[in-house]
Amino acid sequence: MGGGTIAAVCSAAGHGPRAVLRLSGPRAAQIVRTHCRAGGASSASLPALEGRALLNVHFDDGTGLIPARLLWMPGPRSFTAEDVVELHMPGHPELVQGVLERLLSSGARLAEPGEFTRRAFQNGRIDLTRAEGVAALVAARSSEERRAATALLVGGLGRRIDSIRAELETVRALSEASLDFDEADTGHVPTESIIELAGSALRRVHEALGWERQRSASDRVARVVLAGAPNAGKSTLFNRLVGAEGAELAGPAIVSDLSGTTRDAKRGDWALGNGVRVSLFDTAGLGATAPTGSEPDRLAAKRAAERIEGADLVLWVVDGTLATPDVPPPEVAAAAAAGRVLTVVNKVGPMAATAYSGEGCVQVSASSGTGVSDLVAATQRLLGLSVEPPSALGGGTSLSSGASFGLGARHLAALGDAALHIAAALEGIEGSLPLDLISEDLRIATESLDQITGTTVPEDLLDRIFAQFCLGK
Repeated sequence: MGGGTIAAVCSAAGHGPRAVLRLSGPRAAQIVRTHCRAGGASSASLPALEGRALLNVHFDDGTGLIPARLLWMPGPRSFTAEDVVELHMPGHPELVQGVLERLLSSGARLAEPGEFTRRAFQNGRIDLTRAEGVAALVAARSSEERRAATALLVGGLGRRIDSIRAELETVRALSEASLDFDEADTGHVPTESIIELAGSALRRVHEALGWERQRSASDRVARVVLAGAPNAGKSTLFNRLVGAEGAELAGPAIVSDLSGTTRDAKRGDWALGNGVRVSLFDTAGLGATAPTGSEPDRLAAKRAAERIEGADLVLWVVDGTLATPDVPPPEVAAAAAAGRVLTVVNKVGPMAATAYSGEGCVQVSASSGTGVSDLVAATQRLLGLSVEPPSALGGGTSLSSGASFGLGARHLAALGDAALHIAAALEGIEGSLPLDLISEDLRIATESLDQITGTTVPEDLLDRIFAQFCLGK
């Protein structure tokens, strides 16, 4: 993202009683003073903007004067730590567009998605957990999702991480200081003190894990829909993926050789590993062979189409033993054009030929479970979740996720890594390992915590997180 002064509409699109435009950057005051008039007088220039201010103004968009309220929030005591201006004006789309174009023609540039919040993060106003809270709050669709997002936004996790990190820094300092002294020297720190402090840090990491699990339990999860022609094996695959626990919650799908058995959409929880779950839906059969003679059949097809339209990912299940590939119906084709479809070739044995191949296809056997791990990996990738290989010291896996689905996945993985390395440090102390190795485990644990708050997070992960924000946020 570039520098300079940025501008964007930060209210909802369409007609409304009020629209809000926001500017942030060094030229914010200069740009609005160019076009704003004080009060209702067309010739009265705007007074100098000093200190926080709320003014009634008229904005000259080149065709007339638009009444507006101007909020002036000088940096560094603003959300972005830069000079910030907000214009609150009548929410007519054409008026709003004209004002925005006027601002852009005067030296501002259009903000990229999430750029206001990213500037707040980069300028030290908020940590990454609070930035993620902004995105989650905007995307919240229920009171539970708002609660989970607000817990992040007000710093519930960030404060815990800061406190644990300070304790780890103390343990590391004591461990490294002891490297220079023998046990008989006055500068040596007793091993018991290091164990006590490291044990306290480990307990607090586990407390943070519990808090984050509880917070993210209601966070939005991805919706994955199984779609396909009748008798393609969707219900068998559904039962395979949700397992006994999920099937008990949703009610197992009925499996039969008869076409069109499934009418009502079944829902279950599909565990993708590392504590990440998605909602999996099994829908009625679609396509040329789907039964459409009765009203229940038509209603089932309608509901399946609605599920597909609202899905984050569609698994188009096809019978791999057929000589001619199934042609997806229009609703699946539309989802495929948007990059939301993965073709799952079912009923394929290790040596069997199939009409389906190439990228965008995963071969499975729903009845035996063959290929399910490949399906999980492809689903994680398409949903913006990526599992990284085990770290050299800690074992296990670390998950970095896109911000859309379960922000807790990223947080829980990093907290888990921190707990793993603190526990390794404690085991090393009890096993009389050299203090430099113990200090290295504590350093890695600290870096894991820093990834949560954004102190050491990779730039590409920041790009993925902030790319999911709305314009104006």
